[in-house]
Amino acid sequence: MARTVREQALGSRSARLRLSVQTKPYWRVIEQGLHLGYRRRATGGTWIARRRDEHGIYRETKIGLADDLQDANGDGILDFSQAQRAARAWCTNQQRLASGLALPSSGPYTVARAMADYLQDYRRRGGKACDGIASVVRQNILPELGDVRVVKLTTRRLLDWHCAIAERPRRWRSRPGAKANFAAFDNKNPEAVRRRRATANRVLTYLRAALNHAWRSGAVPSDDAWRRVKPFKSVDAPLVRYLSRDEITRFLNGSQAAFRDLVQLALLTGCRYGELCRFKVADYNPDVSTLTIREAKSGQVRHVTLTEEAPELIERLIAGRSPDDPLLRRGDGRSWKRAEQLRPMRGACARASIAPAVGFHVLRHTHASILAMRGVPMAVIARQLGHADTRMTERHYAHLAPNYVADTIRANFPRLTTPDVKVFPIRRAPRSQSL
Repeated sequence: MARTVREQALGSRSARLRLSVQTKPYWRVIEQGLHLGYRRRATGGTWIARRRDEHGIYRETKIGLADDLQDANGDGILDFSQAQRAARAWCTNQQRLASGLALPSSGPYTVARAMADYLQDYRRRGGKACDGIASVVRQNILPELGDVRVVKLTTRRLLDWHCAIAERPRRWRSRPGAKANFAAFDNKNPEAVRRRRATANRVLTYLRAALNHAWRSGAVPSDDAWRRVKPFKSVDAPLVRYLSRDEITRFLNGSQAAFRDLVQLALLTGCRYGELCRFKVADYNPDVSTLTIREAKSGQVRHVTLTEEAPELIERLIAGRSPDDPLLRRGDGRSWKRAEQLRPMRGACARASIAPAVGFHVLRHTHASILAMRGVPMAVIARQLGHADTRMTERHYAHLAPNYVADTIRANFPRLTTPDVKVFPIRRAPRSQSL
C-alpha cells in the first residue's frame, strides 16, 4: 500500500484555511510524476491531481472538494489522505488507458472502457498505430461519449456526435495548458467540407471497431445502435498534393542544414517521417542499394529500394559513423524526434514561396507521384511505399499514370484552333454623314 504523505500546510482543515485565496493551486509531490494540488477559494477549496505522461506533458483533473466546510465522506468531499488515494487511483487508470489496458471491471461498462478493451486487443494482435488511435480517441470520443454506458447509446446520439465532428474546425497542436488552437474552416468550401467529413468517418471507424469488439466479446447485448450509423458518402477520394520539379528545387534550397538531408532522403525514398527518424547506419545495405525499415507500419520488416542519387547522399551522411548511430541527425547531433519537423517545414515553405504550406507527408506523395507519372506499375509503387496491396496506391496515384484512354483521346482528337495566329477585332467603317 502506498505511503500517505504528510504535509503541514495541507494536512488539516485549519491549516488550509490559513492559506491565501488564489487561482494557482498549492502543489505537493506524492509520487514521482504525480502531484496533489489544493486550490484555495473563498468558499472552500478543491483537490486537483496532476501527472506527467510519457511525453513529459502534465495532465490535470479535479478529484473532489476539500473538507473545509463539511466533513469528509470519502466520495465527493475528501480529506488530505483520501485525496491522495483518489489521485493515485486516477493516475493508475490513466496509465492503463495510455498503455491500451482495460480499466478495472467494477462499475458500468462505458464507452471509455470499451475503447480501452479494444486498444488492448489491438496491441495484442500486433497493431502498430495504437498511439495514433489513442490520441484520436482522447480528442474526439472520450470528451463527449467516454462516460456514457454502451447499453445507453442511441442511434440519434451517435448521429449527432458524428455530424458535430464534421462541422467543427480542425484542431491544431498547441502547448500544454494553452487555449485550443483551431484552424480556419469554410463550410462553403467543398474540399474543406470533404476533409472534415472524411475525418469524421475515420473517427467513427475507430468507435465502431471498439463497440463491435465489445459486442462480440459479450460485454453488451446488441449492436443495433451503431450499426445504423452510416458514414458520409463520397468523401474518401483525396486530392493528392505533390511538389513539382520547380517546387522541389525551391524547397530544397529553402531547407537549412540537417533538415535539408532529411527532406532530400524523404523525396528519394518516399519514407514516412517516423521511419526516417528510426533509421540506423546499419540499415543501409550498399551491396543492393536498399534501406531496411525494421519497424514498419504494417508490423513487418520491409526494404526500400534506393534511387541512383540516394546512395551518394547516404554515403556522405554515414562517413566515419558507427553502425548503431542514427542515419539522420539534427544540427546539434541528436536524432530527430516526434513533431520536430513541423517548424522547419513551415520555414522552408515560406522561403520557397510554397503557399499554402505543405506537411512533411507531401514529400512521400511527391516520391510516389513522380514514379506514377513516369509509368511505373502500381504494384511496384505499392511495394516501395509499403502498402499491403495496390488499392491504396491506385486510389491516390492512378490518375497520374499514363493510360490507354488518355493516350487514345489525345492522339485522335483534332485541334480546334490554329496555333500562333493572332486574332484582331474587325473595325467597322464609319457611317457616311449626309450633306
